Amino acid sequence: MIQIIKATIEHSELIAEIGKQSFLESHGNSASIKDINGFILKTYNKEAISKEFENPKVQYHIIYFNYKVAGFSKIELNTPNKDVIDLNVTKLDRLYLLKEYYGQKLGSKLFNFNIQLSKKHNQKGIWLAVWLENQRAINFYTYKGFNVVGAYNFKISETHSNPNHIMYLKY
Repeated sequence: MIQIIKATIEHSELIAEIGKQSFLESHGNSASIKDINGFILKTYNKEAISKEFENPKVQYHIIYFNYKVAGFSKIELNTPNKDVIDLNVTKLDRLYLLKEYYGQKLGSKLFNFNIQLSKKHNQKGIWLAVWLENQRAINFYTYKGFNVVGAYNFKISETHSNPNHIMYLKY
């Protein structure tokens, strides 16, 4: 059974835990252990996630598989990007799935849910940044119809950034 729920501030600690694990699984080898651990400590903690709920453009959703948490998504409505010419676009900031749930089509379910949500808010498209070495994610987004429209350096620490594609799907 698959269930997707809208997260609330009460889910902040859960989102932080999933974020830590998912980030390590997908990006853990993208920088030094010191840099990765510093990024995780700063980004995936209850306080940082709770603060994001103050932004009315941000929506988190949690996906459950057989009553167990499998991952989460974070979108930001009406968030422009310099490489996207359309206005009224959504940023898909995070689509995280725990590795043990890969291959269950849960990423597609959560992605499709967010597309429908974005369209419901009269958005013209959705964009994201994806690490150049995350070929699994690039393949997924390409399959879903995204195109590379730009580049972005994702800052892990003061001394390390990862090169990313900016990808966009126009509705």
